Amino acid sequence: MVFSSLIFLYAYLPLTLLCYYFVPQKLRNLVLFAFSLLFYGWGEPIYVVLMALSITTAYLFGFLIERYKPTNPKRAKTAMIASVAVNLSFLLFFKYYNFFAENLSLLPFVNVPVIDGLKLPIGISFYTFQIISYTVDVYRNDCRAQRNYVSFGTYVTLFPQLIAGPIVRYRDVDRALSERRETVDDFSAGVSRFCCGLAKKVLIGDMLAAGYEYYKTLAEFQPTALGAWMTIILYTLHLYYDFSGYSDMAIGLGRMLGFHFPENFNYPYVAKSITEFWRRWHISLSTWFREYVYIPLGGNRKGRLKTYRNLAVVWLLTGFWHGASWNFVLWGVYYLAILILEKAFFGRILEKIPSVFRHFYTMLLVTLGFLIFSFTDVATGWHCFCSLVGGGGAAWFSSVALYQLLRLLPLVLIAAVGATPLPRMLFERLTARFKWGQILIPVLSAAALLLTTAYLVDSTYSPFAYTQF
Repeated sequence: MVFSSLIFLYAYLPLTLLCYYFVPQKLRNLVLFAFSLLFYGWGEPIYVVLMALSITTAYLFGFLIERYKPTNPKRAKTAMIASVAVNLSFLLFFKYYNFFAENLSLLPFVNVPVIDGLKLPIGISFYTFQIISYTVDVYRNDCRAQRNYVSFGTYVTLFPQLIAGPIVRYRDVDRALSERRETVDDFSAGVSRFCCGLAKKVLIGDMLAAGYEYYKTLAEFQPTALGAWMTIILYTLHLYYDFSGYSDMAIGLGRMLGFHFPENFNYPYVAKSITEFWRRWHISLSTWFREYVYIPLGGNRKGRLKTYRNLAVVWLLTGFWHGASWNFVLWGVYYLAILILEKAFFGRILEKIPSVFRHFYTMLLVTLGFLIFSFTDVATGWHCFCSLVGGGGAAWFSSVALYQLLRLLPLVLIAAVGATPLPRMLFERLTARFKWGQILIPVLSAAALLLTTAYLVDSTYSPFAYTQF
């Protein structure tokens, strides 16, 4: 089940909210736990068993860690490592077993069997990282072990951010699991945020995705430089609207239920360096790797070479986390090289360059990065890269590619402007200046819901890109 579906909007969500607010405060976690399991198991119920196993093992190990930490730190550390290892093993098996089997079998005299039909459980990358954050937070004494199994299960399975984030650290919601207070202001703000995210994803993101798929298909029969550039530009914009729209919906749903999830995007496409871009894009993932990998390895405190080593570990893991394919590894190496260059000397040079050129530099590299990211077939991705400059037998343009550019140009311009803070600034000024401005918020929210509903009635499929990661 996904947020941008009629069954979620007009059946699952109303029923969940009705049951949630109907029961007493002390039973609301149980309602969320039950409905979150229903949400997760809607498509493939068998993986609910795997999730329950992950929840139970982490829950039990949490007690062992807290019990032994004051008197026997070694046992506590062993319990922490065991909990992390058990839950990582599920992720490694389902997500990476076939990848390693296929690649190891390329070696002489090695034949590792591939498991046919082995599917990736939706959201396992996200909820595994949340479980690890709980385990490590308890070990670090940043929080107490959760005594209530239902409350812990609610944290892991909470449907607003279950399948595609944002990744919520346990200590950020520890108190909210037992002491949150739902308010009318939070609920109304959550509804507005949800409707905004829904419109971003469905009305802009899905249309950009359709254009991307068109140019990608066209390249198979009529490769052109114009088509290649449009392919990666449309994908770059699509991924932002798809993923940031999902994050907006998740944050909005959390507000409706009394939770305050962290922001996941902060206008990344206005960044003026790659370092700044990664402070603005998928913030919860960057924060997770910084707190649970980069800093424990020493961060930037032990000299330049070890800093680069720590960055290398983080970015190889970041690339590999996104998928079991060589293009994601290359994507991680790509950003590692750029970030090391910026940290070593190029960042100081960038500061002396006019802002417009720094922005162009950043967006060019980000767009090329998404070229690597979007093609799991490295050879196809390389062909698209060559087509950017008219190589590989590609023409500079064609009448079909040019026609589609003119047709999609208004959408691209709207998407480009919408990815900046300008629309929000203008809207805030309007609502602050005129008394009737506040009425625009519920009116636009209702309009967004009606328009997306009309679009979804006529649409057959509206997936989220990041659920596959």
